[in-house]
Amino acid sequence: MSAESSLAEMPIPLSVLTGFLGSGKTTLLNALLRDDAFSDAAVIINEFGEVGLDHLLVETADENIMEMSSGCLCCTIRGDLINTLDDLLRRRDDGSIMAFNRVVIETTGLADPAPVLHTIMNHPYLVRRYRLESVIATADCVNGSATLDAHAEAVKQAAVADRIVLTKSDLARAEDTEALRQRLRRLNPAARFVDGH
Repeated sequence: MSAESSLAEMPIPLSVLTGFLGSGKTTLLNALLRDDAFSDAAVIINEFGEVGLDHLLVETADENIMEMSSGCLCCTIRGDLINTLDDLLRRRDDGSIMAFNRVVIETTGLADPAPVLHTIMNHPYLVRRYRLESVIATADCVNGSATLDAHAEAVKQAAVADRIVLTKSDLARAEDTEALRQRLRRLNPAARFVDGH
């Protein structure tokens, strides 16, 4: 087996980006897509989400997959996640879309990420072709505590994350940011915290 074919068979790293409505997911995704490390990424977004990536789009490869100026691919979930991930792989493998070496799934702000993670980690074909690399949750320092109080989805999003990005800390009081950090740390002691401002 050649080095090139063994690389083609290696599972593709996949990250899930989650967080409640208005918590800064799309802002974080935009920042990631400007980084050279993501120039070979495929981004899957929920078509009902509040995604603002239009300024990064260059051309549409077909009705569902767009190539971005950053070099990334972007597609929406029109059916189920299994079909979307399988379709991306099939098109990558047959050369009808650019090769991508990582996938980012941005969930809608109201999503419980558990079904997405269950699908990725338990589907017999997908576990051979994709490797769950990280689950990133955004938490809004201004509204985060109230959001956790009012919405079980926000609690679930933070609980499953291996990284929690604290957003809007520049707009929040320092004590509110620290209180949110401590609350999230109790909810998910294993998560790594990143200040996203």
